[in-house]
Amino acid sequence: MKNNKIYFLGACLLCAVTAFSQNINLQPAPQELITRDKTIDLPAIYQLEGEKEASPHAVEVLKELLPGKQSTKQGLRIYIGEKGDKSVRKYSRLIPNRDEAYYLSVTDKEIVLAGSDERGTYYALQTFAQLLKDGKLPEVEIKDYPSVRYRGVVEGFYGTPWSHQARLSQLKFYGKNKMNTYIYGPKDDPYHSAPNWRLPYPEKEAVQLQELVAVANSNEVDFVWAIHPGQDIKWNQQDRDILLTKFEKMYQLGVRSFAVFFDDISGEGTNPQKQAELLNYIDENFVQTKPDVTPLIMCPTEYNKSWSNPKGNYLTTLGEKLNPSIQIMWTGDRVVSDITRDGISWINERIKRPAYIWWNFPVSDYVRDHLLLGPVYGNDTTISGQMSGFVTNPMEHAEASKIAIYSVASYAWNPTKYDTWQTWKDAIRTILPDAAEELECFAIHNSDLGVNGHLYRREESQDIQPAVERFLKGYVENGKYETADFEALQNTFERMAESADILLINTENKPLIQEITPWLYQFRLLAETGKEVLNMVKSWGDFSHSYFLRKYNHVKALQQQMFDIDQTYNQNPYQPGVKTATRVIKPLIDRTFAITVERYNQKNGTSLDAITDYMPHKLISDVEQIKNLPLQVKVNRVLISPANEVVKWGAGKMLEIELDNTYPAESIQIDFGKKEPSVWGRFEISVNGKEWKAIDLEQKGSKLTAGLQKAPVKFVRFTNTGNEEQEVYLRQFVLTIEKGM
Repeated sequence: MKNNKIYFLGACLLCAVTAFSQNINLQPAPQELITRDKTIDLPAIYQLEGEKEASPHAVEVLKELLPGKQSTKQGLRIYIGEKGDKSVRKYSRLIPNRDEAYYLSVTDKEIVLAGSDERGTYYALQTFAQLLKDGKLPEVEIKDYPSVRYRGVVEGFYGTPWSHQARLSQLKFYGKNKMNTYIYGPKDDPYHSAPNWRLPYPEKEAVQLQELVAVANSNEVDFVWAIHPGQDIKWNQQDRDILLTKFEKMYQLGVRSFAVFFDDISGEGTNPQKQAELLNYIDENFVQTKPDVTPLIMCPTEYNKSWSNPKGNYLTTLGEKLNPSIQIMWTGDRVVSDITRDGISWINERIKRPAYIWWNFPVSDYVRDHLLLGPVYGNDTTISGQMSGFVTNPMEHAEASKIAIYSVASYAWNPTKYDTWQTWKDAIRTILPDAAEELECFAIHNSDLGVNGHLYRREESQDIQPAVERFLKGYVENGKYETADFEALQNTFERMAESADILLINTENKPLIQEITPWLYQFRLLAETGKEVLNMVKSWGDFSHSYFLRKYNHVKALQQQMFDIDQTYNQNPYQPGVKTATRVIKPLIDRTFAITVERYNQKNGTSLDAITDYMPHKLISDVEQIKNLPLQVKVNRVLISPANEVVKWGAGKMLEIELDNTYPAESIQIDFGKKEPSVWGRFEISVNGKEWKAIDLEQKGSKLTAGLQKAPVKFVRFTNTGNEEQEVYLRQFVLTIEKGM
């Protein structure tokens, strides 16, 4: 396995250029490529052999690429077809004996595009399209096939589902990048999950799904429709029949691939024996009765190692009871984690089949104030034979997610040749060719997730990180720094500001720019702040008091503007706001500003405010799934970032918020995602953390509320006072205090 730490080759990040024939750069990298260091011109006249037998989708792509005239008697011969077709029979032994494999050859005498099946031929055409540049083709011979059988995307995030147009764009993108799977499972589709999974789609939605299926088919993508019935399913024949009826309706819309999700549920729906019985029933009475339907996929309730009960038999029951053809999804050692050799061996041993990987990156539904635009890395590159599928769960920002999706396509096709940085750069150039350098600059500083409950982090700002570390070390210890590092930081802030401005007016990919605009605003302001903080540092060294104060006042104004953007844009109910460059750049700016102001105050006897933005309050909990969740402050509200998954809240365990001071409290709002009365818990407030006052909560639906009548509060806590573990959702925990905090 490649080392998980990724290395950055400074100058080449923004200036790599791919040569045409000597350095053929194909996405994904083929298994075997032979180049002959010669090129040919596209023929003005060509003979096409196999047109009537070959994949119609492949033939359609080929004809779009060939501007010349087709003839039956003269011109360059082009052979296209699948193994066994007369047109490519003499090349059959050269086609790899794998699903979706192909053989491609270009010489000045003939072109061969031969697949092991129709999808293989289609993929040969995608490679052919990449080889074709300015009417020329390199002479090559390629033998290629995917290392992982199913490769693609699961739209399985919480939050705003993708639009219909975004999904259409995605499906075309998958086809071009040799991904064969799109799993439709947005958590907020009411007809996908409880309680409306039993109902058919209304006409408008049904027509849109039908169009998606058709576009998926034309791009050789399996449209997998998923249902999520576990939260309220009844283990009886009536619900079984309803499920089959729903599947039949989806089949009539053109769907030929299906999945059943049992993730993020609690209660009776988590019974592995019942799940296996239901899935086998669907498999035997629906999937296997239709020859054109692909193997059934299921997402288990225990879908990662950290949630698997070591004393239970959930996974082993599925492994033993489920029909062998049913695929079982898996996210890794944790909800969000990279896939390792040890981890996949652990799960495969229990489920008795290769795991179908659901990789939770770049999904951001638990850090919605961040964009995740960085490189894809960390997954073992030697375990393709131990997984049946690899799909990425993306952000709700469909276009921005294409950076990671492109890289996952490359990894899943040929992991041993996967190049993290080159693929990332190629992805950006593909998505925004006219402003690739600017998007690289923005993306390299918008890669990390920040502090989060899943403890998953990504490298960020690798190009400038060494200079940042040297600058801070010298400046903090003795107020000195190397001129080269100072200039590198100045240049970085200039590039950030320039990139933001250039991207904001870009029109070649309007959906992308629309998605990232709030972060571009914040990115530009942060860059301006950085430039002014460095001016403060320089003026401090030159003892220019008036100039220092000018720059100080400007920084405070920029901080206020950044706060306003954070309070105005992306105001979702979970992680509202806009965070950018939070791992390296913003901490550098904040720390440099604070140190500079403090030194100025000490020298001049002043009391300028050195605070940037910080979290004055603390979250304390012994509930494993809560203790690492970040706190947020929104005006006069202190809130815990919600958890999407089921929280197992043990008996006697609690969560507590400690405020930095005592404040008059206005209200508390809690939502555990269940309508059952929360008689198992007690809510309390305190001014000293020793003497507590219990507060009665009013429950309406799943929401618990109480007015606190401006009672003085420094601590609040909620405790499971019962004798049993509770399975709940932490949808909301908001303490509202008097304004002016």
